[in-house]
Amino acid sequence: MSFNKKVLLSALAFLFASATLFLMAGKLEAKTITIRIASGHPPTVVYAGLMKSFFQPELKKAIESKTSHKVKFIEGYSGSIVKVFDTFEGIQNGIVDVGGFCFCFEASKLKMHAFQIMLPFGTMDPVKSVAIASSIYKQFPSLEKRFQKFNQTMLARIGDGGYNLGTNFPWKKVTDLKGHKILGAGLNLNWMKQANVGIIAVTDGLPGWYKKIQNGVAEGGIMFPSAWGPVFKLHEVGKYYTEIGFGSITWHALNVNNRYWNSLPPEVKPIFKEVAARFELLTGSHNKTAYDWNMNWLRKNITVTKLPDSVRQDWAQKLAAWPQKHANLLEKEGLPAVKILNATLVAAEKQGYKWPVRYVVK
Repeated sequence: MSFNKKVLLSALAFLFASATLFLMAGKLEAKTITIRIASGHPPTVVYAGLMKSFFQPELKKAIESKTSHKVKFIEGYSGSIVKVFDTFEGIQNGIVDVGGFCFCFEASKLKMHAFQIMLPFGTMDPVKSVAIASSIYKQFPSLEKRFQKFNQTMLARIGDGGYNLGTNFPWKKVTDLKGHKILGAGLNLNWMKQANVGIIAVTDGLPGWYKKIQNGVAEGGIMFPSAWGPVFKLHEVGKYYTEIGFGSITWHALNVNNRYWNSLPPEVKPIFKEVAARFELLTGSHNKTAYDWNMNWLRKNITVTKLPDSVRQDWAQKLAAWPQKHANLLEKEGLPAVKILNATLVAAEKQGYKWPVRYVVK
């Protein structure tokens, strides 16, 4: 055998051996990625349902098709691991790796994140609501950075369906609500308090609403139609659902614990982000599609009333001074409330929305 042939064969053998070792190393590095995912809400609630039916299978499919890793989920929905009031802390402490939660239960820690709540009677279109929120987060990176203080990273914003008012009594104008006990969650209680017509605001997490209305502790609540109807069956204790159009609010999030996030293989993190981005958009489009279906369902089962624009205008006018008042409090704490609220007003208008009252915040 000639010298050149020996050299060539030796080189080929070396390359083959190197390739084999590389493939073997890849197989050795392949692992099963276990993800503990949870929400205090059951999967019948839209965002939790989309976590289970979309985010989980899409993430598993993407990771397993693009890497050598396998994915296993440990689910904790319906408060089986963390309740609605402590999901945020559960993510922070690493009790769960990924969690879905509402800013409404973190009023002291996430004071600026419910900025859409601070501008009531916004768009009822969840697609536009998600787009507005996305725009504000891009303009104000401090919103996402805030989560780092609590040992977690935001994966996706989550939009809700449009909020209306369900009750166990009929009403036609804002003053009809005087003396009635109405449920809300966190900052949206101000939609009632600040109207100054004598509405009694009651707070509780959604899973407790049915009993409160049933027992007379409350007489209604601000809620989107899916929860008032087939999901939490609040229609059984509140036979009236009134379209007032408080707005579709993007004030939930899907977050990941930082220690867990940092432990993930580097090739997996971009996949998480890509699937989470699609999940975020779906929370808007799904809620938009489902709104009409749920409203039709309610119309078949209870009394549904659509109020004239003048009633919505009247309530919005009663709340006209509140955004400035609340912004002043946040500004004293060093938060850029005035800039964020004005940016939100503009972002909504860029989406084609016209405010019933153009709030002035300065």
